[in-house]
Amino acid sequence: MHFETKEDIDSPIGDMFAAITDFETFERSAIRRGVEVQRLSEPGETLVGLSWDVAFLFRGTQRKMALKVVSSDAPNSISLLAEGNGMTADMQVDLVALSPRRTRMTVRIDLKPKTLAARLLVQSLKLARNKINRKFRLRVADFARMTEGRLNQPA
Repeated sequence: MHFETKEDIDSPIGDMFAAITDFETFERSAIRRGVEVQRLSEPGETLVGLSWDVAFLFRGTQRKMALKVVSSDAPNSISLLAEGNGMTADMQVDLVALSPRRTRMTVRIDLKPKTLAARLLVQSLKLARNKINRKFRLRVADFARMTEGRLNQPA
């Protein structure tokens, strides 16, 4: 199952890359939402190889996954791989400078089931594809808007 959306942001590409790789902020945000997050690598290491164990409640079931940064091409892209509960998810965030002060962010997620239970979950997600796509686009747009506002605040 594939999700993809694009957002244009009024911020330079370097600032946007720094925002999408600010994992400490993402960790704190997830913990505030009830997600258990444990970083397995040391802060300050290179981006590639950073990894986390994550546990959360989804559709009434406790889910666990391992999340890892698999590639990074600063300031253009970053790829993450999530594995767990019989499923893998590849996430790719690409940034393209439209001008010195404007950036296009493209977010792609591919879900791949590995077990029968995961296939059933993905099948149920496909039945609600339009609703999930709409929520995905709204979440990415909200992230873009919040990041743009934070980056463009006067110092």
